[in-house]
This record gives sequence, C-alpha cells and structure tokens, in this order.
Amino acid sequence: MTHETSETSAAPVADGPAARARQRLRRNKVPEITVYFWIIKVLCTTVGETAADLLNEKAGLGLTGVSVLMSALLAVVLVVQFRTSAYRAGVYWLAVALISVVGTLISDNLTDNMGVPLELSTTVFALVLAVVFVVWYRRERTLSIHSIDTTSRESFYWLAVLFTFALGTAAGDLVSERMDLGYWLSAVLFALAIAAVAVAHFALGLNAVWSFWIAYILTRPLGASIGDYLSQPTGDGGLGLGTVITSVLFLAVILGLVVYLGVTRKDVTAPERATRHTA
Repeated sequence: MTHETSETSAAPVADGPAARARQRLRRNKVPEITVYFWIIKVLCTTVGETAADLLNEKAGLGLTGVSVLMSALLAVVLVVQFRTSAYRAGVYWLAVALISVVGTLISDNLTDNMGVPLELSTTVFALVLAVVFVVWYRRERTLSIHSIDTTSRESFYWLAVLFTFALGTAAGDLVSERMDLGYWLSAVLFALAIAAVAVAHFALGLNAVWSFWIAYILTRPLGASIGDYLSQPTGDGGLGLGTVITSVLFLAVILGLVVYLGVTRKDVTAPERATRHTA
C-alpha cells in the first residue's frame, strides 16, 4: 500500500506543555502494514473464533454471559489504547484480539440467540460498515490508516474494525453453509480472494485504502476457517486438536510476534521509528 503522510505531522512544533501534548496526539496510533501485521491479524481472527467457542462451551456463562464479559474487557483495553500517546504493539494487538472475539460473539448472538438469518445479518453489517466509512470520510476527508493521529480518527478506526469482524463472521458462516465446502476448502477460497485483492492493488491499481479494508474483512473468515479446521473433530472435517490447544497455540505465536515487534519497532510508522522511550 502507498503510505500517506498525516495531515497534521508537518505542522510546526510550538513550545509549552499544551503544545507538546497536541504534538503527541499527531503520532500514528496504529501499526504500519507489514507481513507481520497480516500474520498477526489472521492469527487473531483464528483466536477470535476458537476462543469464543471455548468460552461459550467451557466457562458455563452461556453466549450472553461470555459476550458481556468480553465486551467489558474490550472496553477496558480500548480505554488504555486511547490513552496511549502513540502506537504500542502490546496494547494495540490485545485490543484486536479482544475485538475479534466480540465481533464473533455479536454475529453468533444474532444467529443463535435471536434467530436472525445470516443473509440479513451479513447485509446489515455491510450497511453499517459502509455508513461508518461514509461518516468517517465526510468528517476527516480520508480513510487512510497512516494518519490515525486524532481521537476522532481512532474512534472511527476501531468502530470500523469491530464491524469488519462482525461482517467477516456472518459472511464467512453464510458462505460455508451455502457452499458446504468444509473448513479447509473454505480457507483456500478466502485465501484466493485475498490474493485477488492483492493482484488488483499491485497490478491493476486498486486504491490502497480500499484494498486494505477489503483484505481486512476477508482475513476474518480465513482465520475462522483455519481455526475450525484445526479445532473441530475429525468426524466434522477438522483435525481434532480442540479449542483449548488451538487457542493456546495461536496465542503463544501472537505473543511471540508482538514481543518481537515491541522490541524491534519494525511496524512503527517511519518518522516515529527513531523515537525511543525515555521512561
């Protein structure tokens, strides 16, 4: 994707505490789009699928109870994320992991508890996401993820992320049920769709912002298919590893990659890479 410079980053730096506080807000609050980003994103979507199933089955809280618990945890982490002055790998990816679970639970609640058809929920989530993008663009004049440097833009960003997970869950379930491909073939299908987006972007000039968000949506059903393939019983077309082993395995890989990025800062926006923590 092409990198866009934040509209505010070129402003002159004034003196004084208030000016320094404003300047801190101008740091990009989300990571650069690297191969690490996409690997962790897919892993988080896989954890979102398996962890939601695990908590629903093992915790004894029921779908509603788990939804309330995970939503509360997400709210706490998002408060921390919004209070940080710049991108922090640990906080950011914890928020993504939790929002992947919550997005999955939103879709599952509509389908399992309220009986909403997947066709309807998929349509509604797509429309809501479109509204978020329209309002975001009308207010900020950009949907670029390279300039998430104000509270307003960060709010739109996380709202969009939440509904991409909900939409990806509903659309993925709909495709799986209608086409009855099984977990492995479903994963291949969504991987090919992501590859087609990449080709459209790099070879045909598809807009970088739209390429990113389309791929972001598609990684949700891709990760869910991978998670189901690993965790579900062999009789249902899976490998039978179970939700516990699958969740722990992927969480361990996520943790390792996030620690690596936190140390190396390889996914920090270029102008910020030279910035070092003094406290």
